[in-house]
Amino acid sequence: MFSRPHWSFSSINQYLRCPLQFYFQRVLKLPQGPTSSNLVLGSAVHSALAEYHQSIQDENPASPDHIRKTFLDSWGSREQGEEIEFSKGATRENCIAQGLGLMDLYLQEPPPTNIVEVERRVLVPLQNSEGEYLETPLVAVADLVTRNEDVLRINEFKTAGRAYSKFEVETSLQATCYVNAAVQLYDEMAAVQFIVLVKTKTPKVQRLNTSRTETDLGRLGDLVQTVDRAVKAEVFYPVESPLNCSNCPFRQPCREWGTSSMKATVPKAEIDERCEVAAC
Repeated sequence: MFSRPHWSFSSINQYLRCPLQFYFQRVLKLPQGPTSSNLVLGSAVHSALAEYHQSIQDENPASPDHIRKTFLDSWGSREQGEEIEFSKGATRENCIAQGLGLMDLYLQEPPPTNIVEVERRVLVPLQNSEGEYLETPLVAVADLVTRNEDVLRINEFKTAGRAYSKFEVETSLQATCYVNAAVQLYDEMAAVQFIVLVKTKTPKVQRLNTSRTETDLGRLGDLVQTVDRAVKAEVFYPVESPLNCSNCPFRQPCREWGTSSMKATVPKAEIDERCEVAAC
């Protein structure tokens, strides 16, 4: 949607998690292979939730059957264009049933009120701790923004195989990105709520609240500024761990990293040019 170079939470987080994976995906743009069924399920849930929340904002709430159909249509569209890889013991049927069960659980709760925005994609500036604006802005997409009792709240929906901890949301870089966007758009600090649809044997909806300060926003700017400099300096290296490597689509090129064949894949001048836009 936005043609100019920009950062996003996913690109920042990917570089912090493993700079070499960032390089393979966003600079070299190597093929990624099959898509995880967990990602497809999460995407389908987000599509269905967006449809549900938009219908509430339009004062014409969609029926549960319509929301289920939206989930199934989203899953089907991903199947047509991508190869889906299922984890051990998982099947297409039980993944779909799991997603529909999570949707039904959420639809049983009282619907959100005073909706301000649904899935709005925005491009906002970043400032470092010195108050200086960064050259490259930040893209943020909030799942749901509400205002109740004069509190602006950004609601982020997650599907996960386990419950989140309070520490995870307190330190979440994504929440900081959202609050930065709220300050730029609404000129006020927003609260953030993580709504986690937990895919355990007995599914549940978990809600965790967090907030940020102006110091946190300056720290975000410092972090992005540092990552931006590192990318432009072509600082790419592997961070090997079970979490990073178990489902990484770039395992083979990672093992070849550092060899002359890998270095010759793309001319240096072209790599420099790609690094200018790799954050998108």
